[in-house]
Amino acid sequence: MNPPPPGSRFQLWPRLRTAWAGRPALTIRTRLTLTYAALFAVGGSLLVLALTTAFYRLIFQPLPDDAVPSRLDPDHDHFIGLSDQIRDAAASHLLRIALILLLAVVATSALVGWWTAGRMLRPIAAITAAARRATDTTLHERLNLPGPADELKELGDTFDQMLERLDAAFVTQRRFVANASHELRTPLALTRTAVEVTLAKPEPTEAQWRTMGQDVAQSTARAQRLIDALLTLARSEQRVTDPVDDDLADVAAEALDQVAARCQERNLDLRTDLAPSPVHGNVALLGIAATNLLENAVKYNREGGLLQVSSGQVSDGSGGGGWAELTVSNDGPLLDEADPEALFEPFHRGRNTRAGDGRSGAQQAGAGLGLSIVRAVARAHGGEVTARARPEGGLTVTLRLPGSP
Repeated sequence: MNPPPPGSRFQLWPRLRTAWAGRPALTIRTRLTLTYAALFAVGGSLLVLALTTAFYRLIFQPLPDDAVPSRLDPDHDHFIGLSDQIRDAAASHLLRIALILLLAVVATSALVGWWTAGRMLRPIAAITAAARRATDTTLHERLNLPGPADELKELGDTFDQMLERLDAAFVTQRRFVANASHELRTPLALTRTAVEVTLAKPEPTEAQWRTMGQDVAQSTARAQRLIDALLTLARSEQRVTDPVDDDLADVAAEALDQVAARCQERNLDLRTDLAPSPVHGNVALLGIAATNLLENAVKYNREGGLLQVSSGQVSDGSGGGGWAELTVSNDGPLLDEADPEALFEPFHRGRNTRAGDGRSGAQQAGAGLGLSIVRAVARAHGGEVTARARPEGGLTVTLRLPGSP
């Protein structure tokens, strides 16, 4: 079969289709303007057609019988013909004027529609400009769009809320990285100092080498605990995988077994009330959360203090699974009302944070990520964790998770 000759309509149509597909897309402002103009043109054309039709019907309808003279004038036919010519000319002139006026009105409406569309779409242009210049250093800027509470105003407010959340996330991330860098620097500095001090001696003794080895081992263990805690925190902030039905009371009982020896060492008054609390979640993460709660309660408790652990199920009034709760209370120093919320921040150890007084002791052995991990686990399961300072001293932390039906 011979190919179609060049320039034939068989080759013209693919070129036209390719050219049409490759044209630049029309902006929403242009589309709105064309829509306004097209609607006005259609409406105006119908109006002109209706007026012209009515005009023709009125001027070309026959005269009524009482309007026809009984005695015809010799020039009657001449006058009738002249009258028809005048009416035809008037109708044609009216039609031309109507079409010219229609074109002028359509052009004016297109210009007015272009300006109106620009005014209406100005908030979208502001949102687009803000999105283009949004970086980690400009997330504090807000649109604060003026105007009535319409869809565009709602879109601008939603964009401002998104910027606010992103700004808070970036601030938290920068603070977390800075704190993590500082925390990791401390054991590395201790390790380097122990090695340099030992190597600087002319003839180190075996006891000095052993002391250096112990210092290095302790610093390495501290760095390892911190890295493990960071990995656990990162894992806890992800969505829950492989959820199963379990009981929060059983999870708390297993966590109690891990801290039982330290409770005896500190002569703590352990009181438990573990009622059934069905829950649906990741068993490993729930175990980490319960263990962290109890380890913090033991570590920051006073000698011979109270450690109270209780669990139960709270109804949400909807007839579903309700909420599964685990509450841990301990004795300790008096805390301000604002302190408990700050304890959920990463690397926060109350008065023993990096910004605190720097005193050494058992309370500084932790990385300051225990309650942060508990909060991350709670959020990953769709729950929450709250802390409340006890009037007599100490803290009460409540872990609340969606219950299993």
